[in-house]
This record gives sequence, C-alpha cells and structure tokens, in this order.
Amino acid sequence: MLPLISLADLDTPDGRDRLAEVSRTVGFFYLTDHGVPVTLQEQIIDTARRFFALPQAEKDAIAMVNSPHFRGYNRVGGELTNGRVDRREQIDIAPDRDPIPDATGPLRLQGRNQWPAALPELKTAVAAYQHELARVSRTLLSRWAQALGAAPDFFDDAFALPATLMKVVRYPARPADDADTAGDQGVGAHKDSGVLTVLLAQEGSSGLQVERTDGTWIEAPPQPGAFIVNIGEMLEIATDGRLVATRHRVITPPGSPERLSIPYFYAPSLDAVMPRIPLPDGQASSVTADPDNPLFDTYGLNTWKSRTRAHPDVVARWYPDEVVARV
Repeated sequence: MLPLISLADLDTPDGRDRLAEVSRTVGFFYLTDHGVPVTLQEQIIDTARRFFALPQAEKDAIAMVNSPHFRGYNRVGGELTNGRVDRREQIDIAPDRDPIPDATGPLRLQGRNQWPAALPELKTAVAAYQHELARVSRTLLSRWAQALGAAPDFFDDAFALPATLMKVVRYPARPADDADTAGDQGVGAHKDSGVLTVLLAQEGSSGLQVERTDGTWIEAPPQPGAFIVNIGEMLEIATDGRLVATRHRVITPPGSPERLSIPYFYAPSLDAVMPRIPLPDGQASSVTADPDNPLFDTYGLNTWKSRTRAHPDVVARWYPDEVVARV
C-alpha cells in the first residue's frame, strides 16, 4: 500500500521530513485532511458519469482534433502512450484563456476549452473543483520547498499564470471473455510532465499501478477520503533529481470494472523556467537522462513533448510541419 500523508501534518517539521522521505523513496502517496468537501468530490464524479453517458455525437462535437490547443474529447483509443493506444475516453480541460496571437511552439497550448452543449453544468462543476485542487496543490508545493530547505514561496514566481491540466477519464468495463488483442493498456507506463498530480478515482475501481525502484509494480486502489498524489517531471528538475518522477500506468485486463478518474496536473506558466533548489554541498545532480524522454526545464517545452506525442492527429491537422519526438 502507498504511504499515507496528512496535509495538516505538513505544517510541522516532522511532517515535512516525512514528506521528503516518502517523495525520495516512493514518489506516490495518499493525501488526507486536504479540506476538499466530500460533496464536491461526489459532484465532479457524478458530472463525469453524466458526461460519458451523453450520446456519442454530443461528445464528438467537442473532439480534441478540432482544437489547436489540445482541448476537448477523445474516444476510446484516441490517445497514445509509448506509441500504443490507450483504452479510455476522456475530456481534457485547461485554463480558459485567450489564445496568444501568432504563438509558436508550446505557447500554442494556451487557448479556450470546448464544453458540451448538452451538459452546461460540467463547466460549473469543473471550476469549483479546480479552485479547491489549486489550493491543495499550492500548499503541497510550498511544503515541498520547505522540506528541501527553501523558503515556502520559492516557486511562486514560476506559477504567476499556472498552466494546469485536468482530465476527466473513463476506462470502460471489459467483459471477462474479451479477447481483444490490443492488450490491457488503459494508459501506458509514463511519468507526468508537470510538477505534481492530484488524482481522484471512483471508489471500488482498480487498475492504477506504481512502479517500484526494482521495476516491479504495486497496486494503488482508491482510499476513502484520500487523493492520490505523485511527483511530476518538473519537480524532479527543480530538485536536481533528489525527488524522481515515478512511472505509473493503468491496466484494464478482461473482467475489469468501469473506472472513472480525474487527474489534476499542477504546473507553472508555459514559459516559466523551473527554479532549482540548491543541492547540498557535495551532492551531484541526478536528473533522469533518458534519450527517449528528455526532460526540459521550461514547462511549456516539457508538456509540448507529451501532448504532441499523445495526440498525433491534432498535430497533423494544426501543425503539419511540427517535428514530434519519437513516441
């Protein structure tokens, strides 16, 4: 089982020491005492369920391929991880801002969301939920800074205009006799490109797995009243590898029940260079060096890498001359 951390305990030195230790050794934990009302969690899960129950034509009307900003809906099989199809449907939502005129590269990610006309309450529910998750994320990041010897406001300047991302995801149930040869990949093994992720998953669901340092996988089922939190690549960069983003995946083998999950990816401004907390004397940087997954200290570049790999159809429609890193 993943470690359990109380957000309230992080106000104490002992609590922050434990946060640092769990972050160094596991990179994933259950977060309790976060103050997000249960009613709000239930509301966003219920609204997600109603969104996925809409007629297919209503969902397809806001297909991501229609958005140059990588916003909107993808059918099952509409996203790739490691070059393979993910068995999930989802809607991607980011801050609703005017597009940047004549933007190039990652700045093209800023823009407007697409919302389903048949479910206007989705926008309202998402706004209320994002407000609470931003509070939790700001607190966590401040406590991480303190745990590593920096001031609590160390990261504030980089987050002047956060480029958060929220996904509302459904992994369909699979009959026990489903012999689909596409495999069991709900979402393939990956690291998150932002700073931290706060995940709400439907109680009773299964499939999320976290990779241990020895390469084996452990289950991370939802726990009542708790979010699942993990480190992203930008926090690994900010700590020069003292904290390492952990690979994780969702598997959906035959017999799997439906799974609803809502990950909230907290991230700095698109053009922000992630500030680095100085290493202790004598300690060398150990940021992961993976030629198949280079890490960029400017957040926009790091997430552009991930978005273009995952959605080649959007790239083909809007940015046909874009050179995309190997998936």
